[in-house]
Amino acid sequence: MKEVMSYITENKNISIRSQCELVDISRSNVYYKTVGESAKNLEFMRLMDEHYLDHPTYGVLQMQDFLFLCGFLTNVKRVRRLLRKMGLMAIYPKRNLSKLGSAKYIRPYLLKGLKAVRPNQVWAVDITYIPMTGGFMYLTAIIDLYSRYVVGWDIFNTLEADNTLEVFKQAVASHGKPEIINSDQGSQFTCALWTEYVEKAEVKISMDGKGRAIDNIFIERLWRTVKQDYVYLHPVDNGTFLFIGLKGFFNTYNNRKPHQGIGRVSPVKLYKVAA
Repeated sequence: MKEVMSYITENKNISIRSQCELVDISRSNVYYKTVGESAKNLEFMRLMDEHYLDHPTYGVLQMQDFLFLCGFLTNVKRVRRLLRKMGLMAIYPKRNLSKLGSAKYIRPYLLKGLKAVRPNQVWAVDITYIPMTGGFMYLTAIIDLYSRYVVGWDIFNTLEADNTLEVFKQAVASHGKPEIINSDQGSQFTCALWTEYVEKAEVKISMDGKGRAIDNIFIERLWRTVKQDYVYLHPVDNGTFLFIGLKGFFNTYNNRKPHQGIGRVSPVKLYKVAA
């Protein structure tokens, strides 16, 4: 639908009505403009996002209780919708956790027992919600597990799969391709667009067990650092300022910030020297 609608344009030779009839879509789809979240909902999302970093097992009811303790009375339906929009899901053991999903694009987890010993051996990719004072965006990032070097990132206002793929393409163009790339089972990764392109590039795809953030622990730690060291301390009101701020943050993160998990050196010293 999105691709078809992109062909509908203002044209003095043919009306919008006629164009819609030709491609068999309703004119309402062309004129409809999405409505952003209210200021109150944005405040709820911001609070729940920060709370989730320390309490990833909290589900809808516990988040509702948390908001109540913050002085906000809201219903379960509202909390559930906002958590889904943010892409947050409570982490807890689920039945049949070891079984793969039925979707043909889900791939097995390849990192169990595997130790990353060189750059570009294993990358991890994920998406996280980023609050702003006047809205929110989504951050996609790819990290090299050996060095903790962020090889690619970008921000978007939607969760489209092609956004994630574009970050991957840019990372490969800049740093070469990895042997394995690990992700969760989100819809951006369990689709033909992602799996077919990545596997055609001769990169193995690994996917976390459903609901197991521990499988992608290094990028979860990256999200904590991004949000606690930058996002929550420097709120911005538009995507341009957010991009500029994150660019400075990732430059520091990659090139100057020591990491305890890699011998208290900066990621660039492991990634660039060994790559």
